[in-house]
Amino acid sequence: MHQLIWLRSDLRVQDNTALTAALQAGPTIALYLLSPQQWLEHDDAPCKVDFWLRNLGELSAELAALNVPLLVRRAPHWRDAPAVLAELCRELRIDCVQVNEEYGIHESQRDQAVAARLEQQGVQFRRHLDQLLFQPGSVLTQSGGYFQVYSQFRKVCYQRLHTALPPLLGTPPAQAPLDIASDAVPSAVEGFASPSESLRQLWPAGAAAASERLARFADEQLDAYHNQRDFPALPGTSQLAAYLAAGVLSPRQCLHAALRHNQGEFDSGSQGVITWINELLWREFYKHILVGYPRVSRHRAFRPETEALPWRHAPDELAAWQEGRTGIPLIDAAMRQLLATGWMHNRLRMVVAMFLTKNLLIDWREGERFFMRHLIDGDLAANNGGWQWSSSTGTDSVPYFRIFNPLSQSQKFDPDGRFIRHWVPELVGLNKRDIHNPAAPAATLGGGLFGLADYPRPIVDLARSRERALAAFKNLPQREAAHD
Repeated sequence: MHQLIWLRSDLRVQDNTALTAALQAGPTIALYLLSPQQWLEHDDAPCKVDFWLRNLGELSAELAALNVPLLVRRAPHWRDAPAVLAELCRELRIDCVQVNEEYGIHESQRDQAVAARLEQQGVQFRRHLDQLLFQPGSVLTQSGGYFQVYSQFRKVCYQRLHTALPPLLGTPPAQAPLDIASDAVPSAVEGFASPSESLRQLWPAGAAAASERLARFADEQLDAYHNQRDFPALPGTSQLAAYLAAGVLSPRQCLHAALRHNQGEFDSGSQGVITWINELLWREFYKHILVGYPRVSRHRAFRPETEALPWRHAPDELAAWQEGRTGIPLIDAAMRQLLATGWMHNRLRMVVAMFLTKNLLIDWREGERFFMRHLIDGDLAANNGGWQWSSSTGTDSVPYFRIFNPLSQSQKFDPDGRFIRHWVPELVGLNKRDIHNPAAPAATLGGGLFGLADYPRPIVDLARSRERALAAFKNLPQREAAHD
């Protein structure tokens, strides 16, 4: 009898909990399901699907070195997965399917259906903790509920990490060869256009590329992370989120790399390390929220009272935001970065989200969906958590009256306009004062708008739109967020 590891968002051989368990239990075969219909329903970005396939190709070679054949099967929708796995288990004499847990509501329903189907034919279905440091349900408040405030969640996580650091598993030893051929990994899937070669080059596939990026970040940028991470013109962030989302890297690998750099310390030593570990725990927090409050997987606000917000139907303004032509240079630069690279700087994700939901008063779900359709690191928990934080509808979210001014954010975090000039070349001739707000009266002195006929005027008055948002939130009925 054989073991089957069903790969999902865990595309690596090193520190892979389910793969290690499978190889320890017996002869192992790997499986990956292509589910284009489900991916379309989940708004997965074409560049992200391409990234999955490129990493799967690299993984196939790594599995071959362990004598583990990789099978690629089609299950267009996740409701097709139980039948596909049941047939494969009969065909290959599988007695146990090993998986690393996933946490969205559709992922949980899929796995429950697969487990029930396999149980009917005597096949075990074993789940493992892998993409998180702590099992959801194990980090709870004193009353036994899931945390709604990040700082309290982080405090308990720190206590656990100090007493029981999750170990790294390494790469398992090779098994004896099996008389089963691997399937070819497709280069594309219908419904998902291939991204540009320039975008692909920004995100090289494979564990070796991910490990190199992690090592370079730890050696060269981590100590300055707390000072540089908010400046989009600087290489101050790790740009590892795509590898974490696809499971090419594990959070344990990231945590151990940070601790090695900081002599094993979590909350002393390098401030850059402390700040980065804090970001890893934000990622953890939002995945726990998915499990504890499943309504956020159903396109619902964490704070039910905010469902009554009078969101505006403004398709022209939404399109201007999506296309990077709002007339607010930092907003436009950030959106163009997303469209060209599949990624946006984290500070700018908050700025553009707050502009859409507060200044334009457009439903946060429009932004959440657009991000998922373009982000190479799109992750349900992190994306939903970030959008609901920015729109003041989520757990531990920014107070509704704290609204980023994109002009002051631009002046503070792109003071010389380097980032804006790169992504909004129409403004390259402006000086570092005027580039943040080319529509300001002072910027028009000395010969009009410097020939900027192609750059639009702002689509909204920032001060008036701020007051409109404040009024909308003040008129909401106030009640506590209900529990699922």
